Amino acid sequence: MSKTQERADTASSYTALQQGQVAGPVTPRRVSARRRRPGVIALSLALIAAGGAGAAVLLLQVGHRTEVVTVVRDVHVGQVLTEDDLGKASIALDPAVKAVRADDLGAVVGKRAAVELKPGSLLAPSQVTKDNLVKAGEQLVPIGLEPKQIPATALVPGQKVKLVHVPAQGATDTGEKSDVAPQTIDGRVVKASSAAPGTGIVVVDVAASATDGPTAAAWVAAGTLRLVLSAPDGS
Repeated sequence: MSKTQERADTASSYTALQQGQVAGPVTPRRVSARRRRPGVIALSLALIAAGGAGAAVLLLQVGHRTEVVTVVRDVHVGQVLTEDDLGKASIALDPAVKAVRADDLGAVVGKRAAVELKPGSLLAPSQVTKDNLVKAGEQLVPIGLEPKQIPATALVPGQKVKLVHVPAQGATDTGEKSDVAPQTIDGRVVKASSAAPGTGIVVVDVAASATDGPTAAAWVAAGTLRLVLSAPDGS
């Protein structure tokens, strides 16, 4: 065989080999098909819808504001409220918070403060009263209490108390027990001050009957008076 024939056969074989490689079968890429789950899709859509509805309700609640009455300056217990003591504010009011609406401002003007009112606070219906804290036939008796005489329970306006007469300090003790009950006077707290710096003394204004007022004042002057809290039912 001639060299020319050998080159032709080699070229034919190489061409056939290339054609065979090109024409051979190609294995396709395996693609994992996701299995559709209608239940999961429906649940997802429901959660999205619920979240959107909740957000809409929250936006409506935040956007809803209420005009309420506020306190703009200090008002003492028993003081008559005036328009200068009160103001208005627009806030997002929680239903659990009881506040006087701005439309009722005129209804609280002229009433008395049942508690101490501080600037910047909301005015609640329970903080005002139409009654005079010292009623007809009563007298106001101021009582100074040392730190050891102050009850752990906070004294608040309207709280019922008993004024108890005790033996004066330095009185002779005979060692005999007396069956006579100590003398007492019924009273009602009108106001309790803060503890005085240095001494810690708290002054409590107590309303007592006009007939008992002078006696209670004498006990205070003699240092023979003690204040006792009464039970909620007055007993």
